[in-house]
Amino acid sequence: MTMTAGPRDAVLLDETALDAAACLFRGFGDPSRLTILRHLALGEHRVVDLTEHLGLAQSTVSQHLACLRDCGLVRSRREGRASVFTLAHPEALTDLLGAAERLLARTGDAVTLCPASGAAATHAGATAS
Repeated sequence: MTMTAGPRDAVLLDETALDAAACLFRGFGDPSRLTILRHLALGEHRVVDLTEHLGLAQSTVSQHLACLRDCGLVRSRREGRASVFTLAHPEALTDLLGAAERLLARTGDAVTLCPASGAAATHAGATAS
């Protein structure tokens, strides 16, 4: 898979890489999943810990963790009756989230004000469901 861009070159996007990147970013598309990833960046957590930290239902946290695990972003292991979750690729995730923060700092409110994918569009989609 190749997704490269030089400073003045046209972006070369392999179709498979483009699809995979879109799937990856959809995995990051929920604020609760991003919050879970941020918590896991601090260390491993059990579902009950994340439920307490996030104030979400256990079933909701479990669904988000299943999504993140299916995307290859988190791993789990059994510890007694509990599942303990950890980041699968902590350095790469830290790099990606850092790059996202830098890009957001440069775009200001443009992302959240975007009529197609910004906050208003996200909330409108949630209320239409």
